[in-house]
Amino acid sequence: MFMQLSIFSKISLGVSILIMLIFFSVQTSIVLGYFDATYDFALFGWLSVVSFMPFFFYVVVEFIRKVKYKFQSIDDTLKAINISNALVEFEPDGTIVSCNDKFCDLVGYSRNELIGKNHSTLVSTEEVEDSQYREFWRRLKAGFSNSGEFKRIGKGGKEVWIYGNYNPIQDPYGETYRILKIASDITEKKVNEFEIAKKNTYLEHAAKILRHDMHSGINTYIPRGLSSLKRRLKEEQIQELKIGSPLKMIQEGLIHTQKVYRGVKEFTNLVKKEAQLDKQKVNLKEILSTYLSSTSYGKQVNISELPTCEVNEALFCTAIDNLVRNGLKYNDSHTKMVQIYMEDLKTLIIEDNGRGMSQEEFKELSKPYTRRDDQKEGGSGLGLNICLAIMEEHGYSITAEKLEQGTKLRLRLK
Repeated sequence: MFMQLSIFSKISLGVSILIMLIFFSVQTSIVLGYFDATYDFALFGWLSVVSFMPFFFYVVVEFIRKVKYKFQSIDDTLKAINISNALVEFEPDGTIVSCNDKFCDLVGYSRNELIGKNHSTLVSTEEVEDSQYREFWRRLKAGFSNSGEFKRIGKGGKEVWIYGNYNPIQDPYGETYRILKIASDITEKKVNEFEIAKKNTYLEHAAKILRHDMHSGINTYIPRGLSSLKRRLKEEQIQELKIGSPLKMIQEGLIHTQKVYRGVKEFTNLVKKEAQLDKQKVNLKEILSTYLSSTSYGKQVNISELPTCEVNEALFCTAIDNLVRNGLKYNDSHTKMVQIYMEDLKTLIIEDNGRGMSQEEFKELSKPYTRRDDQKEGGSGLGLNICLAIMEEHGYSITAEKLEQGTKLRLRLK
């Protein structure tokens, strides 16, 4: 108890005790010096009161100070909440009794227009008529708090979204006499979510078209048409018409298109809810060599021995191909080359002799639609972003290191 006193209270208590000791010592000396002397207990009592006055004074001052601080702290807390949040108080039946400026700005009504109105004024007719709405207020009145995201109707029918905390305030007998709502505006967040959901719907529709309708053209009609054409044309006719090279280009283009289609098909499959990556155990060197052999730059890629891993072949090859093309595209050397090899048992390296890219640049360029300052070439800027997404689906990670000439990309395998 003594340790909890302030320094002023301790000093005042010490002074009071010292005065009492001095007074008691003087009185004792008088008694011992004169046997007929007696203690003046009345004077002793008054001096005791006077000597302890400083102590009582500081105790009272400190008590008042602490009470004032406590109320001031509560007041400051309420002010801070009031500044950063929309506040509104209701009667247990939903009647609005008070609200702050932030709440008025949020719903578009003035304070005079709101006070006395019911909470249902801010809710759609359909929701008011729903039994869940009545249950919502019944539970609040019973003392149960509620929080979450709510759609509210502002002045003129404007839709606003809030994250609200409904807090029942009860008297000493447990009866709810007020309900305080602390809310924040999340309208922009919800609008963005709806926009993303709408775009995802479009994306899913486009993915279905790609997966099903384009499949027929790329893997059925064009191959059948090409085969039928070859059967009807004799070798002499092909030479006479000089269409051997065009036919070969169409054949190679079809093979490459089918490979790209498989990659895009697998990628769009991930749009589906709770989709899982379809993986198989394959030798990485074999699948990459096969994939790159049909490209115009396949001879510029040197692939060393690589391990056997569980991957989605189409997506993995698409991602590595994108990284290879970047290494060759942003390359000013006379001999543009890319090397693919293992640095250790778990680290695959894709190294080029191009302009070079640091980890910081790699992170920045991996953001959607971001391009480097010296990039004059066109493109969507989505390449690295998609590569990272594919590798993350596999559980792999990519980091970049800028070399004296070129870039070393480290693909960390599981």
